[in-house]
Amino acid sequence: MRAHPFVLLLSTSIAGAALAQDARLDVQLVGIQHERGSIRVGLYAEPKTFRKEAQALAVQQAPAAAGTVRVSFEKLPPGRYAIMAYHDEDGNGELNRRFGMFPTEGYGLSNNPTVSGPPAFDDSAFELSAETKAKEISIDVRY
Repeated sequence: MRAHPFVLLLSTSIAGAALAQDARLDVQLVGIQHERGSIRVGLYAEPKTFRKEAQALAVQQAPAAAGTVRVSFEKLPPGRYAIMAYHDEDGNGELNRRFGMFPTEGYGLSNNPTVSGPPAFDDSAFELSAETKAKEISIDVRY
C-alpha cells in the first residue's frame, strides 16, 4: 500500500521541524564607560525595522556597569539577525542624538562595522543556522 503524497509531505515537514533547534544568543557588550543608566540591546530580524526599537524582535535591558555587560536572547529560530545596542545613560528609553543624527550616548552594532551615516542591517547581520545551539557575539560600545 502506497502512502498518500500529503502524508509523505507532512511527515517530511515534521522531521525537518524537529531538526530546527531554537538557539541561544549571548551578547557581550565591551567598553561600557560607567554604571549610570542601563544598557539596551535590540534584536532585529528585518532590514525595514532595524534601529526602530519599538519594532525590534526582542529587547533586553541590563544595568550598566563599567567594562563589560552581558545579555542573552533565548529560543531563537534559525535566521538572519542584527543587533543595535546603546548605553541609555539618562534612562529615557532612547538613544540620544545631537541634531537628530549624531549619537551622544554610547552605542554598538553586531559585527562592529565602521559607519558614516545611519547603520545598515546588512552591515550588522549574522546567521543563526539550524545547527546552532548557542552563539556568542561581542559588540564594542563606542562613545
